[in-house]
Amino acid sequence: MSVEKLQELRKRIDEIDDGILDLLNERAKIVIEVGDIKKKEKLDFHSPSRERQILERLASRNKGPFPPDTLRAVYREILSSSLSLERPLKVAYLGPRATFTHMAGMQQFGLAAQYVPVESIKDVFTEVERGRADYGVVPIENSTSGAVIYTLDMFIDSELKIAAEILLEVSQHLINKSGKLEDIKKIYTIPPAAAQCRQWLEKNLAGVPVLDAPSTARAAEMAADDITVGAIASEMAAVLYGLQIAGKKIEDSTTNITRFLVIAPKSPGKTGRDKTSIMFSIKDKVGALYTMLAPFAESNINLNRLDARPSGRKVWDYVFFLDMEGHIEDEKVATAIDRLRQDCMFLKVLGSYPRSE
Repeated sequence: MSVEKLQELRKRIDEIDDGILDLLNERAKIVIEVGDIKKKEKLDFHSPSRERQILERLASRNKGPFPPDTLRAVYREILSSSLSLERPLKVAYLGPRATFTHMAGMQQFGLAAQYVPVESIKDVFTEVERGRADYGVVPIENSTSGAVIYTLDMFIDSELKIAAEILLEVSQHLINKSGKLEDIKKIYTIPPAAAQCRQWLEKNLAGVPVLDAPSTARAAEMAADDITVGAIASEMAAVLYGLQIAGKKIEDSTTNITRFLVIAPKSPGKTGRDKTSIMFSIKDKVGALYTMLAPFAESNINLNRLDARPSGRKVWDYVFFLDMEGHIEDEKVATAIDRLRQDCMFLKVLGSYPRSE
């Protein structure tokens, strides 16, 4: 009886799968019609706000037992594949394949997007600025090793805006050809990844030099060519480059989160759960720090992050980067920024975008 019941249930699953397939194709036909209308009316090819509405509506309707995170991941791919029926989104990222930036891009845009690997963060900005990519994905900070300075510097001269942020839980692995620690005579990775694993390296591979690589995936490529080389990179990089894991999850912190920014020619509209990022240089005077922060405190605006970088233009001249809750279209946010602007040598709004949970 139990075997017959199992066969009956499997048959029912097959029928449901057939129905899902038919509905997906019906949906795809409607998406194509929508695309034709967007072309005719010269509307934006990609609408992040519409995608967000779809995901939030479905999440609110889901009563289970289908897991909510998995539902979002499934529909992320449906939306990505549907958009590719018009044309794939082009997304530039710090390559080669299997970097954490690549993984963050796939989390945001799905597998059907066309990912364009480039050699540097500067090249990511260039691809988007010249219209060769719709979006770019760049790292901005890590919960353990702090800000990615080069990304901050790129915003000084770029007119691109922040369109979204991505939070990616990062696990670092020590990988090489043999999977044996004793074979590793030198290690390649990027400086932030090395900083995230400092304690583990000192305990397990003290004296082994840790050298800079352009990316974690490039480090994996180097390890694939030399048995004496280890790389600190993702598990995805190990699989892609045919390497073994010599040390699994070697990051020092159990909560190792990297934040990435999506850059684009413009920022999205208001969602009600937004963040605004600005950069500015303030006049050097007594009480400058108070002058800088007072407008936000008095407007009851929560500040999420503050970084300072030398401007490179003259000694002791700094550029500040500030993240706050709210959207530039919010009256209190706009008013606070205008008050700050009065005491600045320059101020640039980098973008308002949905806050990642």
